[in-house]
Amino acid sequence: MMRVHYDFLKMKGRKNPYIKNLKQPVTMRLDHDTVAYFKSIAKEMGIPYQSLINLYLRDCAMNQRKLSMKWAS
Repeated sequence: MMRVHYDFLKMKGRKNPYIKNLKQPVTMRLDHDTVAYFKSIAKEMGIPYQSLINLYLRDCAMNQRKLSMKWAS
């Protein structure tokens, strides 16, 4: 049976142990074509496009991939 009143002052608080696993919201400016590309692939795979972009970037970070391009001078 539930109590009518709970005394939360007696509770000891603790930090969320899963805070490191939470995603961090960021704002990015991406080309329309880039977003459309990821949306089309995400639709085929049945996952949200933002999750697909996150997976792609995580794979790049885990494998320490770096973009190799040279600017025209």
